[in-house]
Amino acid sequence: MRLSTAELTANAAEQVEPTQRIVKIRRDYNTWVANESIEDYALRFTPRSFRKWSILRVSNTALGAISFLVLEAIGGTIAVNYGFINAFWAILAVGAIIFLTGLPISYYAAKYGLDMDLLTRGASFGYIGSTISSFIYASFTFILFALEAAIMAYALELYFHLPLYIGYLVSALVVIPLVTHGITLISRIQMITQPIWLILMFLPFLAILHHDPDIISKLSMFAGISGQAGEFNLHMFGAATAVGVALIPQIGEQVDFLRFMPEKTAQNRWRWNIGVLMAGPGWVFLGMLKMLGGVLLAYLVIQSDMSFQSAVNPTHMYLVGFNYAFNSYDVALAVTTLFVVVSQIKVNMTNAYAGSLAWSNFFARLTHSHPGRVVWVVFNAVIAIMLMELDVFKALEQVLGLYSNIAIAWITAVVADLVINKPLGLSPKGIEFRRAYLFDINPVGVGTMFLASAVSIAAFAGLLGDALTSFSSFIALGTALITSPLIAWFTKGRYYIARKPFVFPV
Repeated sequence: MRLSTAELTANAAEQVEPTQRIVKIRRDYNTWVANESIEDYALRFTPRSFRKWSILRVSNTALGAISFLVLEAIGGTIAVNYGFINAFWAILAVGAIIFLTGLPISYYAAKYGLDMDLLTRGASFGYIGSTISSFIYASFTFILFALEAAIMAYALELYFHLPLYIGYLVSALVVIPLVTHGITLISRIQMITQPIWLILMFLPFLAILHHDPDIISKLSMFAGISGQAGEFNLHMFGAATAVGVALIPQIGEQVDFLRFMPEKTAQNRWRWNIGVLMAGPGWVFLGMLKMLGGVLLAYLVIQSDMSFQSAVNPTHMYLVGFNYAFNSYDVALAVTTLFVVVSQIKVNMTNAYAGSLAWSNFFARLTHSHPGRVVWVVFNAVIAIMLMELDVFKALEQVLGLYSNIAIAWITAVVADLVINKPLGLSPKGIEFRRAYLFDINPVGVGTMFLASAVSIAAFAGLLGDALTSFSSFIALGTALITSPLIAWFTKGRYYIARKPFVFPV
């Protein structure tokens, strides 16, 4: 039976799949997130054409993240629990560890224009292996986001009598519109707020030293609640160090901005080196001062007959500090609230931004799709709100103590590849981050991270004996530094490059 032309056309029309109807709002959104001034190359390396900001502006933007008041809270917490002497030496140890591990990471990231995910995948983890580290990094950003937003909520409660649950929402959601346009808007805000933040940060400490020049000698005798009469105790030093070293992934947030550093040339090499040094691992110098400042403020809060819980809350800490600068309690409270709000917005812009990059890489690997970095900004904020509702701030020491074991294992695995494996020829020179040339899993980085994490968590849980419980972070550090070159030597570096990379002609 022969069909007419009309019947053939009708049958063909039935077999053709209907075209997808894209509504205007979806088309507008796709156009919006395709704009790299919003996406900031969330899944790719930063090309030279986009590294257009000055060294000063990039460095200032990266340093804006150091405003976070969790530093003071950590300093106060370890001083209250372990005394001044143990807190002091722990802060110095934390500073040394963070600086030495952050130096090679910052250099390679700024040189190649890579964020933490791309750097990790090329530095011994592989394409899928870096997905695990992206989750670890994303966890750091929302834990820190929640802690910082909770501090801001406490300040809003104290000054405006705003219920905490509303304060949590305000503190988390206020940063979302500030982060949607990436480094373009963030760098402007950091530049504008930096002077007022620096003035307000140093003001209470100058006032305290002016009113009581002998305060440091009094502080040195502070024993906390440890009952050790202010003497050095090795186990308390180790426990205090474990809390502080949980901040080691902060170098990832610095790197997320350092990747926009302009290319290093013969003309700018000194400014470039200084900018990378100070905005990369150098963040910990000011960070150590802030932790030591937290030790002092916690001591003053306790001397004011306030509770130990208030002594580790930055809002109460700085309120006591600003009372030395102003005769009026109302003025001191208003300035404290202003300082806390400015500080927390500055740091949570960075936390939200870094979290969006980490989640973008993590879910792009799992779902093979990318709805846009802005979606993950909101996602990170929602997780932070949930953690705040669970009152994560009250479990600060426990949360950071456990997390530090995993974080230091990951960061040290990357560092070991950069400073040990590459100079020894156990891994290829340079950073190959392109998917086509990588194995999915590189056992050097992944194996090192899992082994170091497992051993250190076992020590943290007391499975290796009570004597090693306080030194789990040092165990993670040492295990990773030893394991990485051993695995690289045993595998002969064969899992770094899957096939010979193609070099594009210049």
